[in-house]
Amino acid sequence: MASPRAFVDLHCHTSASFDSLASPEAVVRAAAGRGLTHLAITDHDRISGALAARAAAERESLGLTVLVGEEIKSRDGDLIGVFLTDAVPPGLSGPETIAAVHAQGGLVGIPHPFDGGRPTSLSRSSSSDTTLEEMAASVDWIEAWNARVMLGNGNARAAELAIEVGVPGVAVSDAHTTLEVGIAATVLIGDPSTPEGLREALAGRRELITGRGSVYARLVTPAAKVVQGLRGRGRVHA
Repeated sequence: MASPRAFVDLHCHTSASFDSLASPEAVVRAAAGRGLTHLAITDHDRISGALAARAAAERESLGLTVLVGEEIKSRDGDLIGVFLTDAVPPGLSGPETIAAVHAQGGLVGIPHPFDGGRPTSLSRSSSSDTTLEEMAASVDWIEAWNARVMLGNGNARAAELAIEVGVPGVAVSDAHTTLEVGIAATVLIGDPSTPEGLREALAGRRELITGRGSVYARLVTPAAKVVQGLRGRGRVHA
């Protein structure tokens, strides 16, 4: 019997992030409607949106598995954790952040490491004695394609880094609006519903769906930051 195919987006935001207005309920409905089977909700330095999204997907019987994740602002740059039970605080070093996620039994990914438009990208922010290559070799995946990397060769350089250090490369939407959910994703063989299952599936054959986010969706983000600031939902600070 053939193993099932999973359609996975490992980087997505909801209104729990300081720069998104998309409700967890709307995000999971969009994901299910576009054929995703697994969605990691990775709000900035919070897991409340992921927990709400998981509850909504289960309540509405959407057939979508929500992975509780977080985009964590380490001192060395952004990192992604999934399969979390507790939020990892921002402000730790990169190696400390990776260790904190692994200590929960979670997995770690590197988001948009060479995006020149984001000062929190790992290659631009690093203040650690640990090199980018050393950190990359200790994670579970690298975003070889991020749909929000609009300019330059950041995705190509990330794909090269993944090959160089022998870590699986994935494609993600990095959605901040419902329009973007699932526009980029990774097709895996197996069941990535657990840390062991995701690790095993990432080690196997992968197909990257490399859609690109629209300029319109990117323009929503600055407005979302203003609205969230007025609501008292700004960025979590270390």
